[in-house]
Amino acid sequence: MQEETLNEDSRDFVTALASGLEVIRTFDHEHPRMTLSEVATRTGMNRAKARRFLLTLHALGYVRKQQRYFELTPRVLQLGYAFLSANNYQGVIQQYLEEITDETGESSSLAVLEGNDVVYVARSAAKHRLMTITLSVGTRLPAAYTSMGRTLLAQLSDTDLEHFLSTVELQPYTDKAITDIDKLRDQILSARQQGYAISDQELDPGLRSIAAPVYDAKKHLLGAINISTNAARVDFNTLVNVYLPIVRKKAAQIQLHVN
Repeated sequence: MQEETLNEDSRDFVTALASGLEVIRTFDHEHPRMTLSEVATRTGMNRAKARRFLLTLHALGYVRKQQRYFELTPRVLQLGYAFLSANNYQGVIQQYLEEITDETGESSSLAVLEGNDVVYVARSAAKHRLMTITLSVGTRLPAAYTSMGRTLLAQLSDTDLEHFLSTVELQPYTDKAITDIDKLRDQILSARQQGYAISDQELDPGLRSIAAPVYDAKKHLLGAINISTNAARVDFNTLVNVYLPIVRKKAAQIQLHVN
């Protein structure tokens, strides 16, 4: 039987569930705490509807309320852990990410594409901190400005890629960030052709990373893995000539061991 995808007009589509998940997803690294009005604006809901969902999530323990502000609680991570526990490749990938960190002294992560963001599903962190925010499993970052994001966007069909480009909001996170859609398209198409992507200080000053896709033994895309480093410590040539072969080697090893 073919997989059936519901649309919002289907009698089986649960609008309340979709809205509740949308409220959770509206919190991100740029909006960790929001007022009711801010949540309503970002979700496109009216205040009364947004209030009901926030209070329901609060009652369930997924949201905490502090005066006028709402923020997610660690309980939300259980949703991510459910995904991880349902996929038996987590332990294998974690092992190889840690090997990358041991070999290079740098952080390494696996992420998947979710909407216009990448979501971290496994990570091996180096001792030194790279970004102003703390990266961990469940962290969401804009796909347009990350090496893993561009790697995954490069795997999309032309139609899906154009849909992404028509909906993404480009922001000047740093003075190096691409804010032109055509230039971003060129970067993604280049990543598709060469099999890897680089983000050079576009999301956070000093953060430089390189990523490649990783597949299972059946050639199903699992996500993208990267090495992230400090631009002052690792130059561009080292990133491509030393770190990229390591990423590709680990991706190949993962493919051999994940069914």
